[in-house]
Amino acid sequence: MTLGGYADKVAHVDLSSSKIEYKPIPEDWKQKYIGARGVGVRYVYENGPQVDALSPDNIICFMNGPMTGTEANMSGRLAAVTKSPLTGTVTDSHHGG
Repeated sequence: MTLGGYADKVAHVDLSSSKIEYKPIPEDWKQKYIGARGVGVRYVYENGPQVDALSPDNIICFMNGPMTGTEANMSGRLAAVTKSPLTGTVTDSHHGG
């Protein structure tokens, strides 16, 4: 089952090598972690808890919400998700209109 406005792929951008790869979002992730924050947290989790938040190995995920691009009112949402240098856990910021 395909959900809402997902584009069914995520751009993985490596700023060190200027390499960009487009990979599909695992279908079970879309079912279990609905929404930009949920899927973004899963990517941060997969990156590993041992990663220093201030190291180049930390990732930041700019994830659109599953309703983005649909006709639902006020559905254009984005979450920026990363590992916090303050707490060492996941932090996120949301944007939308």
